[in-house]
Amino acid sequence: MKNLRNKTAVITGAASGIGRALAIGLAREGCHLALADLNQAGLAETAAMASAFGNRVTIHPLDVAARAAVYAFAEDMIRAHGAVDLVLNNAGVELVATIEEIDYGDFEWVMNINFWGMVYGTKAFLPHLKTHESHVVNISSMFGLCTAPMQSAYSCSKFAIRAFSEALGQELEGTPVQVSSVYPGGIRTAILEQARIKSAERFAGNQARLRRRFTRFALTSPEKTAARIIAGIRKNKRRILIGPDARAFDLIQRLLPAGYQSILPFLLARVK
Repeated sequence: MKNLRNKTAVITGAASGIGRALAIGLAREGCHLALADLNQAGLAETAAMASAFGNRVTIHPLDVAARAAVYAFAEDMIRAHGAVDLVLNNAGVELVATIEEIDYGDFEWVMNINFWGMVYGTKAFLPHLKTHESHVVNISSMFGLCTAPMQSAYSCSKFAIRAFSEALGQELEGTPVQVSSVYPGGIRTAILEQARIKSAERFAGNQARLRRRFTRFALTSPEKTAARIIAGIRKNKRRILIGPDARAFDLIQRLLPAGYQSILPFLLARVK
């Protein structure tokens, strides 16, 4: 989709981070926006920033884990805008814990938002997207390429997004709909501030240390991430890697599909 001017984009998780940067980046390109998030204050701030470019912006309080709410949002959005050209399923949460200590409620929380929210967002809009040139963008992660200790539930959700997106792209071959899956590395967002972190022995309950480590890994800004995604949309790229860390994860998984499972934890442990 080379021309984005006057296209209409749906963005979930738009109140902050990558979602906000995508909203501003697409508004700058001339897109109209339907922005969704549970954080209504943050959503209003994003809308104010995006509206500065003179495009139409609507805001929609939304829990992406609630299927009926997502389908109602799709209907509201079509009524408000008349059409949809881009759907960016960006909403996501993080859980840091060992498999042994994760309870089922926490596991379901991650899957319901990260995976099922993406499924609902895709399927609710797909009938509208298939009528004309359009694009679905699903945000996975570098942990959708490789697993790591303490990231099991998060990785499960992000690997599932990868599988869903690749299958969807194959099924839509020959239709007007393009599908991209995005694999960000460490991005400087507040995702860890809002994460559920269990009192794993290796962190001794020291969440501040864990967040410092994440900051050292967060090599890429949300703005640069959004720019890479928008460039990928223009080129109809099926896979979009964001950041040197994501490219490294991709390479190590290709070269050592089994061996990385021993090497990666060792490398990650070296970061203080």
